[in-house]
Amino acid sequence: MLESLQIGIIIRNDSINHLPPTTYHLHSLSFLRMSAQLLLNATDLDRTFRRFAHQFIEPYDDLSKLVLVGMQTRGVHIAKRVQGHIRTAIGHEVPLGVLDVTFYRDDFRTKMKMPDVKVTEIPFDLFGTDVILVDDVLYTGRTVRAAMDALMSFGRPRSIRFCCLIDRGHRELPIAADVVGLKVPTHITEEVRVHLIETEGEDAVYVVDKEAAP
Repeated sequence: MLESLQIGIIIRNDSINHLPPTTYHLHSLSFLRMSAQLLLNATDLDRTFRRFAHQFIEPYDDLSKLVLVGMQTRGVHIAKRVQGHIRTAIGHEVPLGVLDVTFYRDDFRTKMKMPDVKVTEIPFDLFGTDVILVDDVLYTGRTVRAAMDALMSFGRPRSIRFCCLIDRGHRELPIAADVVGLKVPTHITEEVRVHLIETEGEDAVYVVDKEAAP
């Protein structure tokens, strides 16, 4: 990649299909005028979820303590997809929980509008477990911090690892993902939009210029 470019987005180009699915070209925003660019298509996402399944189980000799916790909303669907791939690959059912971090966010009391609170369901004892926390996009790191606080309120896991589909940079806290689908250098005015069959009716990831997009 062209590290010298300070402002850029990653795009998929049909002329580089011979490269691995997570290899892209970086171009300056002055060159690109389109408001949205496709990062990952349905095939890329399925391949990524299958890779996650192997990365989730590889560090453990004993999977009896391994649990998945999907962060509302798209993190839940991603975790379910990976759970299914693990089941298919080795015949093991990894327990899955659902976590909403709304009341644990550090900006909860500063927002004027009513929070959109979703379901939290942890149907197992977290004490002594190896938790893999799953979300779609890692940005400032504040949502992940809130998620860890929320998990600790349910019990004391043996370990917590974090998986994100997209790491877009711009961290405000010292938080990093242990498992990453794709690292995407973004500008602060851009937005990464993850579309899933369960929520948007398609599997795709886009980077969008918020100033140009509707």
